[in-house]
Amino acid sequence: MHTFPTQAVILAGGQGSRLRPYTDDRPKPMVEIPGTGTPIIGHQLSWLAAEGVTDAVVSCGHLAEVLQEWLDAAVLPLRVTTVVESEPLGRGGGLKYAAARLPDPEQPWYATNGDIWTRFSLREMAAFHAERDATATLALARPRIPWGAVETDAFGHITDFIESPPSPYLINAGVYVFSPAFTALLPNLGDHERTTFPRLARERRLAGYPLPHGAYWRAIDTAKDLTEAAKELDDRR
Repeated sequence: MHTFPTQAVILAGGQGSRLRPYTDDRPKPMVEIPGTGTPIIGHQLSWLAAEGVTDAVVSCGHLAEVLQEWLDAAVLPLRVTTVVESEPLGRGGGLKYAAARLPDPEQPWYATNGDIWTRFSLREMAAFHAERDATATLALARPRIPWGAVETDAFGHITDFIESPPSPYLINAGVYVFSPAFTALLPNLGDHERTTFPRLARERRLAGYPLPHGAYWRAIDTAKDLTEAAKELDDRR
């Protein structure tokens, strides 16, 4: 019987420079998906709560007070604590700093980047993680290439044009399941994706969970992403 995580960290401290002017007066997770009236972090907290999470720690940075004011005023579906780094700790150090505020260090936990808008079963991902006895599990997405692709035959004749095909490569989807032991492996300062993750991969303790077919996933990096997310939401209604 798996024990599904009930605690999570949201990394919400990025500058969001590619989303300007939306991020001139708010952090990236506070940008609203057009047509929803809810910021990205609101969608994330609702999703985490629906997946059984009762406690979330939000790591704030750029314009932290805007995010904290929204959290204080909103009716939230779970308990939320915020932390602000007094100095930049890097992605790994920031994750470790936030994880120290989780209510139960002896239990597994989820984490997500603050600019990810997605829906899939975190419980299924946690079961995948437990079955492999992994220390850390990354969700893996296969995004669409933003350009049209061209297919050719062996002789060099063009045989087809494909608009925005799926990438042949899986990418880190920015959603994670971590075992309790993972926290101690994080650097106090620096980037865990350059240190902790490669080490775990060499030791075969890092697992990759491909998002289920049909699962919605999008990283909100640019104004174009906002427009396309709104259109996809409309298409799914």
